[in-house]
Amino acid sequence: MPSSIDKAHHHRRLPPDARHNEHTRLQLDLIRKSAGHIFHEYQVVGRKLPSEQDRTPKLYRMRIFAPNDVVAKSRFWYFLAKLRKVKKTAGEIVSVNEIFEKRPEQIKNFGVWLRYDSRSGTHNMYKEYRGMSRVEAVGTCYQDMAARHRSRFGNIQIIRVAEIAVADVRRQYIKQLLTPKLAFPLPHRLQRVQKANRSLYQAKRPSTFY
Repeated sequence: MPSSIDKAHHHRRLPPDARHNEHTRLQLDLIRKSAGHIFHEYQVVGRKLPSEQDRTPKLYRMRIFAPNDVVAKSRFWYFLAKLRKVKKTAGEIVSVNEIFEKRPEQIKNFGVWLRYDSRSGTHNMYKEYRGMSRVEAVGTCYQDMAARHRSRFGNIQIIRVAEIAVADVRRQYIKQLLTPKLAFPLPHRLQRVQKANRSLYQAKRPSTFY
């Protein structure tokens, strides 16, 4: 049976792609365990540190979807370094506030504008989802992108999430759900028998067609 030292040497001999995939898998497992597969929407406000040349730096605000506030602040500095060349070492976080849905009990249509990095390049994309909240739509979007495009959490940038009216829906897979009095067939139904009248074995197979 290999020892822990043998396992460590075996891990060092892994090719770079395998080590990267293992590191990504561990990151995703950590995110799933900490977030419980649930995203939160945060409003993060930050700025560059005051200096003699600029005593009142400009404030930057972003709405970021992340499992927790630690990941939200990390994504904030990632985007700010790309957009405004402000690094974390030369800046500060002013406030972090979680944003909640105004009507969480009502079903809505959402449009998601995003940019993601694939194995061949960077692509812009627009998708539509139905959900009770913006957070639910973004969570569905991440699962959809992982299933259809093998895109990881770190390779997806959510640009905009907006609630859209029924007349503005473009995708057919969402339009088919907007039909008035929409009903689905129930071909196989099995009536639940009371526990006192149940039997462990029966002589005939139950019929589920009505």
